[in-house]
Amino acid sequence: MRKEQFIFESQDLYRKICGINDNGVRVLEKQLEIGLIPRGNGFQVEGNSQKVDFALDFFKLLETNYRDRPDRDLTDSFDFSYLLKQATRERKKDDRSNEPFKPTEKILTTYRGKHLYPRTKNQDKYIQSFLNNLITFGVGPAGTGKTFLSVATACRFLQNGVIDRIVLTRPAVEAGENLGFLPGDLNQKVDPYLRPVYDALNECIGFEKTQEYIALTKIEIAPVAFMRGRTLSNSFIILDEAQNCTLSQLKMIMTRLGRNSRMCISGDVTQIDLEHGRSGFDRVVNLFRNTEGIGLVFFGKEDITRHPLVETIVRKFEEL
Repeated sequence: MRKEQFIFESQDLYRKICGINDNGVRVLEKQLEIGLIPRGNGFQVEGNSQKVDFALDFFKLLETNYRDRPDRDLTDSFDFSYLLKQATRERKKDDRSNEPFKPTEKILTTYRGKHLYPRTKNQDKYIQSFLNNLITFGVGPAGTGKTFLSVATACRFLQNGVIDRIVLTRPAVEAGENLGFLPGDLNQKVDPYLRPVYDALNECIGFEKTQEYIALTKIEIAPVAFMRGRTLSNSFIILDEAQNCTLSQLKMIMTRLGRNSRMCISGDVTQIDLEHGRSGFDRVVNLFRNTEGIGLVFFGKEDITRHPLVETIVRKFEEL
């Protein structure tokens, strides 16, 4: 059995890695398949020689990732999984595991003071597409951050005065887009269908600010069926669950784009609730490939940012 010592430059990072009652140490021992003994400001690493080498490379990657982003929050438990996957993939490619993914820029500082960064290369491409294109398509499985990242970017644009309002929309498939028979006003009718978007807003700017912006119509909730005939200028328009839109609905939404506006259209072609053949999402995505002003970003399982188990769940369902 081989034994090596690794000392972290940052005591804060080391404390965060160890966690409460050294819970983080046990997580890392399981993930890296090695033994870790906390010593001073680092670990004694014990185990198979190859796995010890990998663990040392991983710690360097973790430290570099933290050092390159000094204003970020301390690495959380999910980041361990992302960096571990990255280190494994890079090592399989060309043994460049000490070259971590570096996001182009920070997305937003939340109302709690948390700094939001893209966590994967595709998430970074997504953010850059919002900045450089008028319309961005986000295509990929659940949990890859399509909705959250678009909401975070929209909040950034609103706070910086780039736009005047955020327009949130998604198809209410379960109600057949016929919302008239549902109880309540328009917001109450649509609220259940836009819950994930509300969750993202609340995390970015807080519940009170979200409600204030809704009252001031700086945030507008509009079901797809109510978008017809409008021109949306100075807006960031987010169409969520676009895989449940027909071809005509997507055409109608895309042609709402007005001056100084951005639009995000996101969807997952594996979660279509419409009758077979009615979804227009895949066709529209293919139609606008290589179109100036329109960006397409495709996410994969490696971009999933929910609980690490979600990636396994997605992969298992793909095997059916």
